[in-house]
Amino acid sequence: MTLLTDTPRPTSSLPPRAKRKRAWDKKFYWVATHAFGIALGVIFVLPIVFVLLTAVMKSDQAMSSSFWPSEWHFENFVEVFNRAPLFEYFTNSIIYSTLATVGALLSAIPAAYALSKIRWRGQTFFFMLTVAAMMLPPQVTIVPLYDMWVRLGLTGTIAPLIIPYFFFDAFSVFLLRQFFLTIPKDYIEAAKIDGCTEFQAMTRVLIPMAKPGIAATAMFCFLFTWNDYFGPLLYTGENQESWPLSLAIASFRGMHHVEWNLTMAATALIMAPVIILFVFAQKSFVKGITFTGVKG
Repeated sequence: MTLLTDTPRPTSSLPPRAKRKRAWDKKFYWVATHAFGIALGVIFVLPIVFVLLTAVMKSDQAMSSSFWPSEWHFENFVEVFNRAPLFEYFTNSIIYSTLATVGALLSAIPAAYALSKIRWRGQTFFFMLTVAAMMLPPQVTIVPLYDMWVRLGLTGTIAPLIIPYFFFDAFSVFLLRQFFLTIPKDYIEAAKIDGCTEFQAMTRVLIPMAKPGIAATAMFCFLFTWNDYFGPLLYTGENQESWPLSLAIASFRGMHHVEWNLTMAATALIMAPVIILFVFAQKSFVKGITFTGVKG
């Protein structure tokens, strides 16, 4: 006697209508399981779409409630360079963000190495100080720091924004320390047995293995300094030659408050380098953030 079992039929043997139904079922299932992520994606993308669409509108339409451009004016992206020296502001932003990122890494990597791979008296206390420095609002220390830079004659330049990163950045130290803890100490011990000093073990063994964490830290620092408004407003002041893009775009909006199409065009140009940087570095960035929270 033959037993009949209810086995699923292979897709190739299904009629066309059943194939289409199964394909739509798979699509609906994918949408249902990713609904939350899709909703978040739409929420984050909509402001960027709004900026780009407004950037190519006419001036009068940009002031209306219309969402879709009636005419496409891509020349707005050229016109903003005629209205303001964006190339000069862009150069200032690149100098500020790049040097601050380099300074943060040069100071944070040795500090994070000392807090994670070397045992010394007071290690826990200094780590707590680092965490406390992260929670300390910058407005608390801004008055004595500003007075110091005034006495040194460096206000009106971007030097007060860059120099502190070469000495201490609490968030960079904390993030790198957490990532360094995920790297087994056996590698460091093996390097020392082979005759490496602490500095050689850090530069030849730890840093190559910690590239994702270093990349994530560098991106955090770069994004923060690229978008920094408070620091440039405080230290560069009325010296427009030292303005970065974050301060320049606020002034641009003040000068062209009725021309939102030009303001949005300038905003889109400022966002472009950051988006491009994230697209090319997202794998290292995500990997660095993922491994940073493995150990405490």
